[in-house]
Amino acid sequence: MPTFKLKNVEITELVTGNRTDFPKYTTQIMNLANQNAQGTRPRIVGQMTDLFDQFSGSGFQEWRTWYLQEKPGAIDDAADRVYAMLELLREALPLIDKGMVRDWVEDLVIVKTFVGLCFQEAIIARVAEIKACSYRLANSDEESKGIDGYVGETPVSVKPTTYQQMGMLSEHIDAQMIVYEKKKDGVSFSFDF
Repeated sequence: MPTFKLKNVEITELVTGNRTDFPKYTTQIMNLANQNAQGTRPRIVGQMTDLFDQFSGSGFQEWRTWYLQEKPGAIDDAADRVYAMLELLREALPLIDKGMVRDWVEDLVIVKTFVGLCFQEAIIARVAEIKACSYRLANSDEESKGIDGYVGETPVSVKPTTYQQMGMLSEHIDAQMIVYEKKKDGVSFSFDF
């Protein structure tokens, strides 16, 4: 059986009768600005799935008219937010030179990789700080037993929240658990000892 493909621009044209061609790279830049400005968040343009569920029409033009009546000014508010962010990006762009790009790449590839892969020590250090005691990382013998370090005299093991979901609970580690979850802006963790 043959397989066919429809590109997004073709789907848009077939469903709406409209075809909007944007110059190369402009949509990527506008998407970046929108991510920062949060112009199309539900609080600005509405919760789209809920709105579409409320829509009783059938065609694109009916949807367009209904939406604009239901959320007057939302498109302009979103556009204003995105454009304001584009202006800020336009001001920042001349500040970027090749040296800054190199520093950014090095920070991303070397620094953030190292920190991202070695954040267990930071978690153990913070737990020790919370408990007002010292800490140390495990030696190789202790690591072989599943111990990642010590908070005071207490052996600890630092595991992701997914550890429990991976069926590894049958593994016995003679240590207190510190459970963490990586977040976009860092890591959250919990412990109960």
